Amino acid sequence: MTRPPAPWRALTGRVPDGSGPDARFGARLITTVAVTALVSVPFALALVLVESQWEPLLRLDRGTAERLHAAALEHPAWVRLLDFLTHVVWDPVTMRLLVAALVVWLLVRRAVRLALWAAVTATAGGLLGLLVKDVVARARPHLPDPVSQAPGFSFPSGHAMTATTSCAVLLLALLPLVSPRWRPLAWTTALVSVVGVGYTRVALGVHWVSDVVGGWLLGLVVVTATTLAFEAWRADAGRRPTTPAQGLEPEIRSEHPEPPVGAPERS
Repeated sequence: MTRPPAPWRALTGRVPDGSGPDARFGARLITTVAVTALVSVPFALALVLVESQWEPLLRLDRGTAERLHAAALEHPAWVRLLDFLTHVVWDPVTMRLLVAALVVWLLVRRAVRLALWAAVTATAGGLLGLLVKDVVARARPHLPDPVSQAPGFSFPSGHAMTATTSCAVLLLALLPLVSPRWRPLAWTTALVSVVGVGYTRVALGVHWVSDVVGGWLLGLVVVTATTLAFEAWRADAGRRPTTPAQGLEPEIRSEHPEPPVGAPERS
């Protein structure tokens, strides 16, 4: 077999081959990029339709906004409930505080990598959402007799995106601690929160339907990318693959949820 160049041996201490750690890392990297790109397609399509002002989408946005606005004007008590849900229960600040509390708890349990994943996912989602808002610069709905107001641009919905990333982080991190019989309730709670916050934003007249869908889709892209990166670390650390039904790191139930830094890699 042809010996690798001396610099490679000096840096890595091993001979590269088609099935070694470097090849496996390359395969995982390609898989991560490919899956993330695939998940990004629906958001990219939504962005193109919004930017091109596709008439069927505009009719859907306008029609839904007008119907929900008319209902809101007729039911002030319903508006107060929606306002409480969107500005207190599902407010981005509330969701981020929950994720911050999770990060602190994970650090106390010495689950450093899982805490880093949670923090990066929440932060990346927030920054990416703001960046896309500024690039698209879509105006919010302007309705007669508005029942609520919101600053900034409209696409994608920051509330919808934050709910998606935050609920995913909380669910995937804490699911291993939930009894299997209660896990459907955990999934249902997360789903109701994500859908519910989207509904409140449209019903209050501060977002179009496509804004909310865009927020959901972009949040899904962020969670997919960071989760695949975390799974790549698990593979390098010799951990078995997981599924969403198991949670991101089932070992969180143990006293030592993560292997020591520098632990040998499974061959």
